[in-house]
Amino acid sequence: QVQLVESGGGLVQAGGSLRLSCAASGRTFSSYDKAWFRQAPGKEREFVAQISWSGGSTYYADSVKGRFTMSGDNTKNTVYLQMNSLKTEDTAIYYCNAVRQGVPVFTWGQGTQVTVSS
Repeated sequence: QVQLVESGGGLVQAGGSLRLSCAASGRTFSSYDKAWFRQAPGKEREFVAQISWSGGSTYYADSVKGRFTMSGDNTKNTVYLQMNSLKTEDTAIYYCNAVRQGVPVFTWGQGTQVTVSS
């Protein structure tokens, strides 16, 4: 069973930056495409970014394109999300997961809270 542990969230002013990390137990994680999702208060969880299993391709939601960068290190079973030029609307709990055809594969972790103040 793969466990996902997100970290790196916090409180930041608009325009600031944060780097999120997601560490996974279990070697099977590295063989999947991976993605970041987020859930704002009162809203459904939404897709943020995805990276191919090899790390060669990335894809972003329009709302974060040009501001967020996803990367990964399969040797560490870890993916990252560099978030720049943060906006108040980026406030949410951020989660990572492996995905198969866009569908999350494993049980969700606790997520990491990102709060952007104006």
